Amino acid sequence: MDNSLLYKIGITILPGVGDIIAKNLVAYCGSAESVFKESRPRLEKVPGIGSITANAITKKGVMQSALARAEKELLFIEKKNIIPLFFTDPEYPVRLKQCDDGPIMLYAKGEINLNEEKIVSIIGSRKATSYGKKICEQIIESFSSHHALIVSGLAYGIDVTAHRAALKNNLSTIGVLAHGLDLIYPGEHTATAEKMTEHGGLLTEFVSATKMNPEYFPRRNRIVAGMSDATIVIEATVKSGALITAEIANSYNRDVFAVPGRIDDISSEGCNLLIKANKAMLIQSAEDVIKALNWDVQNKKNNVQQRQLFENLSPEEEKLVAILKEKEKTHIDDLCISSKIPMNKTASLLLNLEFSGTIKSLPGKMYCLNN
Repeated sequence: MDNSLLYKIGITILPGVGDIIAKNLVAYCGSAESVFKESRPRLEKVPGIGSITANAITKKGVMQSALARAEKELLFIEKKNIIPLFFTDPEYPVRLKQCDDGPIMLYAKGEINLNEEKIVSIIGSRKATSYGKKICEQIIESFSSHHALIVSGLAYGIDVTAHRAALKNNLSTIGVLAHGLDLIYPGEHTATAEKMTEHGGLLTEFVSATKMNPEYFPRRNRIVAGMSDATIVIEATVKSGALITAEIANSYNRDVFAVPGRIDDISSEGCNLLIKANKAMLIQSAEDVIKALNWDVQNKKNNVQQRQLFENLSPEEEKLVAILKEKEKTHIDDLCISSKIPMNKTASLLLNLEFSGTIKSLPGKMYCLNN
């Protein structure tokens, strides 16, 4: 049994510990295993924890219960050939690492590469019209020559249309679920899901036996938005969950595109609203997306390792890297002062930069660039 994985799963089960707090705990304690062996007074000093959360997770039997549940999940993972992905793993979606609230743990199934060069999410109404399905299929067909990875939520309507169109055009596709991998919802999409595991796969942050719950949809949606370069909305009402995903994508500084519709068509009200509010770029074809994302430009590969390490950095990560460029090594306290970024945020950013290979940690909470 992989003890390190046991603790990584266990930390996601601890009460009151969400993804941001979990990352802070790992950053300050050194590992998921160390969190379970840390004293309550020391846990209280971790930013974002406090006495209430520290008391809750150190209460007698709580950590043991979390590890017992994690042990059951390990057995499920081994039996069903599930791929566990911790935040620090190189296979974890690098785009999702840039999102503060990205899941600290993911579970994947299939022939899956979550770090393809081109990834697009396609979402929309569960009650898609024939027009919406047609546009969806046309857009994905145009993406086939660019070998884009198509991401959606395996729901009715536009979601499953996108998955099926991707399979038809020999594109990899990933379905992000709002429940455990022991279940496929809706059941009518089971056959499609099975085909996807042969050319893409399924992804979730939820452990097995987690049943479908509408309250989990926003959590699912942040993964759909966060792991992609852009999100395309095809048909959506003003109360559609697709609009939530679009809002999340905007908050992550991802490109958002929307297909317009008739002003009297309820199925297009959401898309038209996104465009009107300048929260999405109006597109009439896949070519609009291809040009906006510069897929039509043949980028030369950069063989300089240092430049590769600095790609896809968030503005705050760039600020820390800029400070480290000026000095041979810098203490975490000095980084906080110079960057004016709070300690808990700085620790999380440094952890992300370290795992991506951009920087390396030194004894005494010192950091330097990974030359």
